[in-house]
Amino acid sequence: MTTGMLWFDNDPQVKITEKINQAAKYYQQKYGSWPTLCFVHPKLNESSFENEFKLEVQFNYAISPDHIWIGAKAFTD
Repeated sequence: MTTGMLWFDNDPQVKITEKINQAAKYYQQKYGSWPTLCFVHPKLNESSFENEFKLEVQFNYAISPDHIWIGAKAFTD
């Protein structure tokens, strides 16, 4: 990830896909570009991660369950 942001949301009433969408919108406002990748804790695995921004969602035990690490994927030539 070239630019990343840690997003916290511990509201149990909000689905993880909505949390990802909210984080992506904030990221775009803050950094002026759309995120392409996010990491979430594996316990948040849902059957579908349909998000309106078509982000790549990966699971990582290093991310706390109430956090989303969202940012732009690093591309190399």
